[in-house]
Amino acid sequence: MKNANTLALAISLLISASAAHADDPKKIDDSHANRIIEKKSQLENQELEAIFDLGWDSKYISEGRDNLSNGGIYWATAAIQKDNFNIYATVGRGDSEHYTEWNFGIDYSFNLSEHLVGNVGYQRLEFYGNERANDNELFSSIEYTQFDWLVPSLSYTYSTEAAGYFVEFTVHSDWALTESFTISPYITQGFDFQYVTEEHNGANHLQFGIEAEYVLINHWVLSGHISHSIAQEDIKLEARENGNSSGLDETYAGMHLSWSF
Repeated sequence: MKNANTLALAISLLISASAAHADDPKKIDDSHANRIIEKKSQLENQELEAIFDLGWDSKYISEGRDNLSNGGIYWATAAIQKDNFNIYATVGRGDSEHYTEWNFGIDYSFNLSEHLVGNVGYQRLEFYGNERANDNELFSSIEYTQFDWLVPSLSYTYSTEAAGYFVEFTVHSDWALTESFTISPYITQGFDFQYVTEEHNGANHLQFGIEAEYVLINHWVLSGHISHSIAQEDIKLEARENGNSSGLDETYAGMHLSWSF
C-alpha cells in the first residue's frame, strides 16, 4: 500500500501548527503524502521545533483507492524542524482490521524565487498486515505562493519497489474567516506512471474537498477535512481486471489535533 492522502493531511496539519503563530503562514494542500513544506513565503533560519499530531480518517484513501477492507485508520506523527530540514516518523493503525504502517522521512525546503517554494526528500515505508512489505520513496514538490486565494502546486513521488512514479497537480484556496479559523477548498488531479499499476499510464483520479483549521491556544491546532475522489482510467482498468467495475469513487473525512513547541 502507498501512504497518501491521509498522511498528507496529517503532515500538512503539523506544519500548519508550526506556522500558525508566524507572521505570514502559507498552507499547502499536498494530497499525496510525506512532504513537509515550510509555509512562510520566505524560508529563514529557525530554532529547533518539535511537532506532534494525532488524527483519524474514516477510510485510508491513497491514489484514489481504499487501502483497507474495513473501517478507517488512526495516525500519530512526530516531527522535528530545524532551518529548512524536517525529520519525521509516522505510524498508522487500522481501526477495524489488522494493519500497521510506519513511515520515516527527511526533506529539505528551499526558495526558488520570492513566491516559488520547493522541496525534496526521502521516505522509508514499512507495512504490517496480512502481508509484510516495504518501500523507499523519493519525492519533490513545487508551490507558487503569491496569492492565498489561488495556490497551485505540483508533486512527484518515485517508488523504488514499483519502479514507477506518481504525479499530482493541486490548486487550493485559503480563506481566513476569522483570525483563528480558516477553510481551504482544493482540487487535485493525479497521474499514475507504473506507481500503482503497470498496465496503464495516465489519468488516475480527480479529488476535491475542503479542509478547516481552528488555531487554539498555546500552539494547538484542531483541523478536519472531507474529501471525494473520482476514479479515472487507471483505477477503472485495474478494477475491471479484478472483476469489479462499480463503487470506485470514494468519499471520506478526518480530524487531527496538532501541537508544536
